[in-house]
This record gives sequence, C-alpha cells and structure tokens, in this order.
Amino acid sequence: MFLRYACALIAPLLFAHPVVANDLQIGAPAPPITLNTLEGKRIDLRDLHGKVVILTFWATWCDPCREELPLLSNYARAHASQGLVVLGFSLDTPDDLDQVRAVARSLSFPIGLLGDPHVPGYGRIWHLPVSFIIDRDGRLADNGWKDKQPAWTFERLEQIVTPLLGSAH
Repeated sequence: MFLRYACALIAPLLFAHPVVANDLQIGAPAPPITLNTLEGKRIDLRDLHGKVVILTFWATWCDPCREELPLLSNYARAHASQGLVVLGFSLDTPDDLDQVRAVARSLSFPIGLLGDPHVPGYGRIWHLPVSFIIDRDGRLADNGWKDKQPAWTFERLEQIVTPLLGSAH
C-alpha cells in the first residue's frame, strides 16, 4: 500500500515535463550545458555569450563522427578569430579515456566526456553524430535532431554557421 501511495506521489514529478528532442525551438534560448574538459577545465555555454557555438556529440566508436571531427577542427581553427567556439562531448566511457585523449590531441577544440547520454534540454543523445548551433545571443540556430544528414560537410558549415559568424556584435 505504501509503495503504491509513494509511486502516485512521485510519478507526476518524474514525468511532468519530459525533455524530448522536439522541445528544442530554433530562435529560443539554448538550454544551458557545461563541458568538463579532459584537462579539468569547465566551459559553461552561458559564459560564451557573444560567440557562435557548435555543440557536437560524438564517440570514438562512431565512424561518421571520426570523419566529421577533423572537418570541424579545421573549420574551428579557421574561424576562431570570428568568434567561433566548438565544444566536443564524447559519449565514450571513462574506460575508453585513452582513445578519447588520442582523438582529442588531433583536434583544435576542447573535448570532454559527457558522462550521461540524458542531457537536460537537449534530450537523450541517441544517434551520433549530432550537433547544435548556438548564435551570438545564446539562441538555438540549428537543431541537430532535425538534420536529415547529421554529419557536417564543408557545404553545410558554410550554409549554416558561416552566416552567423558575419553577424558580430
């Protein structure tokens, strides 16, 4: 009896506002997120106001991710002076830290382990790669869940991200 009563009280709290990928709205404020880098630094999205930010979620076991990361790294390096920041969230486990570090050494942007695939505001990261673009005002400019081809290409970066870089404050 007590268990049934407790579940009746707790269930509405647990399921009142489930976060699903479809809740993300282009033009709405981006949900907060913090990258804890492999070097122990904390990078909070809220501290990047005025920058264009690419949040990219990847894993060492994801072949399309491994193909995309060098492209993102080159793009980030080429556009850093225009205010571009890329944050890489790896879905690998701490057991795979050596592999993640090996990949991270070749990249021009910070990497950290995600830890939990359930990301408040972004939903459960269930397919990879997936990325989200945040504009200089902290608003969602591209929802990776809606992308038919989730892996970045140079053409997609030029079409979606480059115009945002031209709108400096």
